[in-house]
Amino acid sequence: MSIKTSFGASVSMLAVLAVTAPAFAQTDLTALYDAAKAEGQLTTIALPHDWCGYGAVIEGFKAKYPGITVNELNPDAGSADEIEAIKANKGNTGPQAPDVIDVGLAFGPQAKADGLIQPYKVSTWESIPADAKDADGFWYGDYYGVMAMLVNTDLVSALPTDWADLTKPEYANAVALAGDPRASAQAIQSVYAAGLSTGADAAGAADAGLNFFKEVNAAGNFVPVIGKSASLAQGTTPIVIAWDYNLLAWRDGFQGNPAAEIVVPATGVVAGVYIQAISAYAPHPNAAKLWMEYLYSDEGQLGWLKGYCHPIRFNDLAAKGAIPQDMLDALPPAEAYAKAVFPTIDEQNAAKATITGQWDAVVGANVQ
Repeated sequence: MSIKTSFGASVSMLAVLAVTAPAFAQTDLTALYDAAKAEGQLTTIALPHDWCGYGAVIEGFKAKYPGITVNELNPDAGSADEIEAIKANKGNTGPQAPDVIDVGLAFGPQAKADGLIQPYKVSTWESIPADAKDADGFWYGDYYGVMAMLVNTDLVSALPTDWADLTKPEYANAVALAGDPRASAQAIQSVYAAGLSTGADAAGAADAGLNFFKEVNAAGNFVPVIGKSASLAQGTTPIVIAWDYNLLAWRDGFQGNPAAEIVVPATGVVAGVYIQAISAYAPHPNAAKLWMEYLYSDEGQLGWLKGYCHPIRFNDLAAKGAIPQDMLDALPPAEAYAKAVFPTIDEQNAAKATITGQWDAVVGANVQ
């Protein structure tokens, strides 16, 4: 396909460089914007508006770069669903083909190995910690939080303080995961965290977590549906386990109806990094790169912080004095994160394989 056909006759050679240099760290953003406008669309997937402040982040991108339509696919999809969407649309340039993905850390290396994502280094590449990005630019961390519980205190009088409490009879038909542990990184990390709380080491946490949820299910406490803010508010799932930033946003959205409290468990505090990547088959590669530039700009990173996520460039922003004090004050106390464990990629991959492969056999609860 010719350059003219791909990008339009008015696009400068700088735009071509922005497109063709996969790890071009000093992109001309004006030229990249021109190329993205020529494509006219960005297709995202699995971005609920109440997840990490994504609703406001998407609106911020559209306001900064008018002329690019954001096509949002399946907001409730899990990380595995995003990977499958790339595979299923390799030869499709229509609206069902995602340009970009936001997935759990463990999904990045495999997506790279399978040739499903393409390299691109954003302009702020150097300020992303080395242990949170692929050295070749195929994927890069974007934000992180810790696994926690949100409790509808209108229905649950005694707050659980740790994972072990969830097996108690007072939590009958109350406990739900915010995803299917056979596909969702958030749910997988919930099971892993519960396993760590039993005293298991990293190698044994997945098996221990499966056995823990087997106990919760056997006690009649596990609700096999994907927990959401609506199900918690309605009482279908009075206790939902999810990343703290999601739960904080849900709590704020309730505005006291119902009353709800967040519990960071006393043990098994697991922090999780999510990553961004561009599909190797992206129908709109320039829009995808512009989206990444926005997400990793100061503006985009602060958008996530406003949504209670710790952006990956947090230390860089703090060093520059770029974080408003009111944003810092809105975060949970620092001591809630003191015991947080960041599993390595290898540990996450091993846990993912065990949990996705054995959930049905060990727990026997088909989450829908």
